[in-house]
Amino acid sequence: MQFGYFTMPSHPPERPLKEGHEWDLQVIRWLDELGFNECWIGEHHTAPWEPHPSPDLLVAQALMQTKNIRLGPGGFLLPYHHPAELANRVAMLDHISGGRLNFGIAASGLPSDWAMFNVDGMTGVNRDMTREALEIILKLWSSPEPFDYKGKFWHVTKPDTMFGFLKPHIKPLQSPHPPIGVAGLSKGSDTLKLAGEKGYIPMSLNLNPAYVGSHWESVEIGAAKAGRTPDRGQWRLVREIFVADTDAEAMKLSVGSHMGRMMREYFLPLLAQFGFFEYLKHDQSVADSDVTPEYCAKHN
Repeated sequence: MQFGYFTMPSHPPERPLKEGHEWDLQVIRWLDELGFNECWIGEHHTAPWEPHPSPDLLVAQALMQTKNIRLGPGGFLLPYHHPAELANRVAMLDHISGGRLNFGIAASGLPSDWAMFNVDGMTGVNRDMTREALEIILKLWSSPEPFDYKGKFWHVTKPDTMFGFLKPHIKPLQSPHPPIGVAGLSKGSDTLKLAGEKGYIPMSLNLNPAYVGSHWESVEIGAAKAGRTPDRGQWRLVREIFVADTDAEAMKLSVGSHMGRMMREYFLPLLAQFGFFEYLKHDQSVADSDVTPEYCAKHN
């Protein structure tokens, strides 16, 4: 079994951004020393509890301070990036990594981010933008010929050589590209159907068996559409883990630390707004008011 790490990253809203960034770097250095296989870093723009609008900045610094661990955004929110610019940025980062880069993508899930970028996430426009952006990025990396792509959301041109020496030239180090991971959030995620269809790495929050089971069903639906057999060994499942000498100590430290505070003040209220509380319950007769950090630590 291989162990990886996903970080949103989460910090108390009052923590200075530089201090949080330095802590994240230290954690990644520890992960590398402990032999973790990979680390995925999230992107959010309007969440003070998840203050991380540019995962590639942390990835780039961490690559210079680690030796073996694979690193990558988990993932870039494609509706918020111009695909031509991001294609060059990711390709360059792959070279800096020496081939240790993973390329995670997502469609975005925070309504406040949708509002900031004027993206319609309620009707699935964000998912359509994600598919189109990824198609453009891969075409820029793979097409040897000039092209003019006129999509629904972006118009991107790969020009022919100008003046004998100016041309698009940056391609990833890994062939044909870094491993692509696709993160899904909603039950029965449409975004994870893309992972199954294309054979990409599926990435899921492991809230409860019914919720996460619907994610694998999405992967299977996408794979069937393309005539693929999905590889369950590729599936990345995110689960909070707190290690201590005893279960009692782990319970006390987790619910009484930043983890417990984040759950109480941010994550549980956010999931309640999303209508996700049912995915946290071991029994649907449990009242919403009883779903607390202590309850989650005991049952999830």
